[in-house]
Amino acid sequence: MEKMSRRDLLKMSMVGASALALGSINSNADTIKSNEVKFDEEYDVVIIGTGFAGSMAALQALKRGLKVALIEKMGRAGGNSVINVGNMAVPNNAFQKAEGIKDSKELFIADCLKDGVNLNHVDLLSVIYDRANEAFEYLKSTVGVEFVPKCISASGHSIKRAVQVKVASGSGYIQPMHKMIEANPNAIIKKRTKFDEFVMEGDRVVGIKCRENYKFDSSLASDDLENTGGDVKYIKAKNGVILAAGGFSSDKWFRAQQVPYLKTNIETVSQPGATAGALLAAMDVGANPLLLSWIQLNPYTNPTEKGFGTSAVFTNHCSNDYGLSINPKTGKRFMNEHAGRKIKCDAIFKVMAEGANNDNYPVNICDQAAVDLNNPLYTSKGVESGSIKKFNTLEELAKAYNIPVEPFLKTVSDFNGYVKAEKDPEFGKPLKQADVHGIDVSKPPFYASLSTPKILYCMGGIQINEKAQVISRKTQKPIAGLYAAGEVTGGIQGGGRLGTMSMSDCMVFGMIAGENI
Repeated sequence: MEKMSRRDLLKMSMVGASALALGSINSNADTIKSNEVKFDEEYDVVIIGTGFAGSMAALQALKRGLKVALIEKMGRAGGNSVINVGNMAVPNNAFQKAEGIKDSKELFIADCLKDGVNLNHVDLLSVIYDRANEAFEYLKSTVGVEFVPKCISASGHSIKRAVQVKVASGSGYIQPMHKMIEANPNAIIKKRTKFDEFVMEGDRVVGIKCRENYKFDSSLASDDLENTGGDVKYIKAKNGVILAAGGFSSDKWFRAQQVPYLKTNIETVSQPGATAGALLAAMDVGANPLLLSWIQLNPYTNPTEKGFGTSAVFTNHCSNDYGLSINPKTGKRFMNEHAGRKIKCDAIFKVMAEGANNDNYPVNICDQAAVDLNNPLYTSKGVESGSIKKFNTLEELAKAYNIPVEPFLKTVSDFNGYVKAEKDPEFGKPLKQADVHGIDVSKPPFYASLSTPKILYCMGGIQINEKAQVISRKTQKPIAGLYAAGEVTGGIQGGGRLGTMSMSDCMVFGMIAGENI
């Protein structure tokens, strides 16, 4: 009988996300056995993915004297981590303490559960709280990552607890991390090398099948991405494999099966290689899938730009933190600009629906004081590209976006009064002067951007425990020799991720995987 493809199996079982997970369950009958192959290379640890999680795992494994190979299917290392904006949630950090901000495990977990709609695995959140500072200090002191010496706000957090790298980009982490990895004689980064399947010895992962000289082609359908050439190699992993391959935001077919309303034409901020192949390979050897249908959108991205663009950081940290979002049809606010991402996305979609072509995009506004305090670098880039507009008066701004002037000016005046009173009676946005939100919209020039949600992050993935071991759905115990960290895992973020929490997840569990394997 001809062996069915993974796509065929998925089609047969596709009656919802849970059915997909169950439909792809199999025994290890079809997996590659170690006695059936000849290994071409051997390392102590093989890591799939070269972003935050994979890089942190590699550094910890190398610190233990292990021989490590990092596998990257793209021609450029770093994945989505390189285009990340560089903000990391670090609860109870030194910058918080210096600013007199009190944090606690209870508050941190409560914030995560609120956006995660109580679907988070609290035991894993507890690990992040306990070890995020350790990861932060290691990045700062050992790796040499340079941070801005203050806390910043992030979407959904009730207090400031995020740190920001000086260059305002994930490259500020990846470059020094990879410099350390590449300088270590026990490490190798193999680019254009596509991971295909695990090699098993009984129920233990002992290596991988991969293809070198692989050429990724994003124009192909997602199920064809595995068939774009390359030279087959088998690599042995004496201690085991760490899966750090990221999410599947760019896998248009697969993500649309989990969430049918996320049509294939909806944009994503992820790089093209964010596909589901590695996740499915883990499920093939018994990994337990969690929450695959929970996919997060970014409420800050601009419809005039491709992907993440240049204005999203401004919209998030300038206009949403210190300013207001306006429905251009009414001139009025329509949401708490500091709410969690899902709440904001839902509110933005309602406003957009008032347009003839679903194009009544919200206008996000702040003043020069907000820009000066938070992110003048990103704002200037957006002004140069045209994704952020700059105006001398609020009346000019209203005219440019066809906003009714009088209701708009009253909305701004009311908002400024709320800031002075430190209370928002309309939407409950935090405005206390002790926090960064205590700035009104009064100092010209004024800035504005448009926003529309784009696919950002996959909360679902394979299940891990506190030691970053992958859990088998068959035995409910760890799969020997298989660890995972970062967006390829599920449960930590629940049904909705707080801003800056992806980096905390990647760094902490990458560190743990590298320590334990």
